[in-house]
Amino acid sequence: MSNFDHKVGVSEANLVIRTLKLTGMNKENSETIIAEINATFGVDAVSYNEDDKMLHLAYDATNINLDGIEDILTKHNAKVSDTWWNHIKEDYYKFVDQNVKDNANHKPWSCHKTPLGSRKNKYKSKGE
Repeated sequence: MSNFDHKVGVSEANLVIRTLKLTGMNKENSETIIAEINATFGVDAVSYNEDDKMLHLAYDATNINLDGIEDILTKHNAKVSDTWWNHIKEDYYKFVDQNVKDNANHKPWSCHKTPLGSRKNKYKSKGE
């Protein structure tokens, strides 16, 4: 896939997929929550499985993180389920999101790189 296969603000290299169990979702607020999350910059896809009460997300971790999604849920009286497994996943997701964001901003360096202009042309003959 290329970056043209995603929404604006989503890069393939920074795309993460998350699945969380929710509480407080009902017919009245589920459509509003899904629409608001879907309209958020950096979100590529969102869906909610009513039978399992699972929220499925795909987003660019450099533009949005799980805290932003949780703010939208809280605003509409829903939240991430309070189970130990969800807490473990949530903490792991937040760690990985921060790592993706940090790595996207990192400028690589090397102590073995020769300074610009100091490189000798290895193809020159000795007589030149």
